Amino acid sequence: MRCLWLTWVDPAPEHDGQKIYSGQLIRSIGDAGAEVHVLCAANDRSHRRDGEREGRVTWHLAQHAFPPAWTSIASPLPHVAHRSTSTAMQRRLSAALDGKDWDCVVFDGLNSGWALDAVDKAMRGGRRRPRLVYLSHNHEESMRTSIAASADGSPLRNALLRRDARKAGSLERRMVDAADLVTAITPEDAERFQTRSGDKPVIVMPPGYQGRRLAERRITDAIPRRAIIVGSFEWIAKQMNLQDFLAAADPIFAAAGAELEIVGSGDPKFFESLRPGLTATRLVGRVDAIAPHMDASRIAVVAERLGGGFKLKVLDYVFNRLPIAALEGSVAGTPLTPDVSMLTFADHRPLAKGVLAALDDLDLLNRLHTRAYQACSERFDWSDRGRQLAASIGAP
Repeated sequence: MRCLWLTWVDPAPEHDGQKIYSGQLIRSIGDAGAEVHVLCAANDRSHRRDGEREGRVTWHLAQHAFPPAWTSIASPLPHVAHRSTSTAMQRRLSAALDGKDWDCVVFDGLNSGWALDAVDKAMRGGRRRPRLVYLSHNHEESMRTSIAASADGSPLRNALLRRDARKAGSLERRMVDAADLVTAITPEDAERFQTRSGDKPVIVMPPGYQGRRLAERRITDAIPRRAIIVGSFEWIAKQMNLQDFLAAADPIFAAAGAELEIVGSGDPKFFESLRPGLTATRLVGRVDAIAPHMDASRIAVVAERLGGGFKLKVLDYVFNRLPIAALEGSVAGTPLTPDVSMLTFADHRPLAKGVLAALDDLDLLNRLHTRAYQACSERFDWSDRGRQLAASIGAP
């Protein structure tokens, strides 16, 4: 099976959920036997070079400067798709489509929606039609509409977010309509897509996991009374989630003498805007190794009201045997069960209080991480995802 895979940027190094999901699926479908040609923007932080071949995967890396967000205002495309298009990318796509037969074309996320019209035009030439796959990372329309509705910036900024959400919804609907196969990262997203797609196949494609797995761990008094949040805080939704939780949690943690550690990349200006109001919270930023920070914490927090999708960091927590406390609905797609293999709470303040109560209940913490590990241990394999995707694309 010859596959043209369109994504927004070379996903190496795979430091955030979007890049991990894209990079691992590309590798795994290649391992499953597909011949994959990936077209995307080059990444200065990646080890890859244009034309490089890794196993069955060939990388076609265009030199592409991502434009400022404001340049998408006049575009019919939402920002995430507008930023991915350029003369260099369009030329590369035209060359890839010109006279070449593909068994499938994969649109990897809404970022690749800029290419939809060009692919549609190329298919009208009478050649054998490839199967079109929309590989979603979220149900973008509902997610972005929710983010825009929750924004508390200036009236102009909020209006632009609402407009961009409408453009994202419009493009997503077009991509679903054009695709022969739609994938969803959670069952909840699959239901939303199925409402639009009718009889068109929609398959659930949760991520795999290939990081560290601890065979055992015992949380004791020797570990600091510390909770941890790991993530990438570049995106507005992630920033809003973190800001809202810290506003509720930091004073409660400070009063109880407990610690909260935030680990992961983010806009330095965003972190600096948070620091003056924090007492119990330490903003660590990007680190070379996350394991020591998880090992020195008693519990992990998932406080994401906005953003949708599957939170890949949840698997890091589970397989590193960190018990999880989360907002209701923020760990979609996992087999975790409230009060059995995780703790859930309705809002940020109850979540913060629940975390504090659990910090000193060591039996509870050890029971939660053991049951979470057992629930997930056989369910998140990237090789299975590659075989599943290849079989679904090849199915009549």
